[in-house]
Amino acid sequence: MDIRRVDESFAVAPQVHASDMQALADAGFTDVMCNRPDGEEPGQPPLAELRAAAEAAGLAFHHVPVTGGAFPEHAVSDFARLRHDAKGPLLAYCRSGTRSMTLETLANPDGLSVDERMERAEAAGYDLSSLRGYLEG
Repeated sequence: MDIRRVDESFAVAPQVHASDMQALADAGFTDVMCNRPDGEEPGQPPLAELRAAAEAAGLAFHHVPVTGGAFPEHAVSDFARLRHDAKGPLLAYCRSGTRSMTLETLANPDGLSVDERMERAEAAGYDLSSLRGYLEG
């Protein structure tokens, strides 16, 4: 797994698998969030399989799917609520991790400045500079 810690309570990753869930629990995560639509591409693990494995490992499993570069307000607000309500560290994943990091940046659950959000994304390996104008506007 390519887990990219953003801070002590949040990390992002590319696609995880059912076999990863116990390792995530062992690493201290309490919640896992999928930001991909189920069946987005061939070979993607089914959501039901991932949810069952997460729950078997004692993890809360959440699904806030976004696709096509669209980040509707309801998805951003759902993401923010789940980040706030997580029992402990949350790992969000999608195909590459970019959608999850974008949701974190848009939701801004920690009340950070635009510069701080851009720096966190960059430190995690994601270039979200295209969001700067939107966030500053």
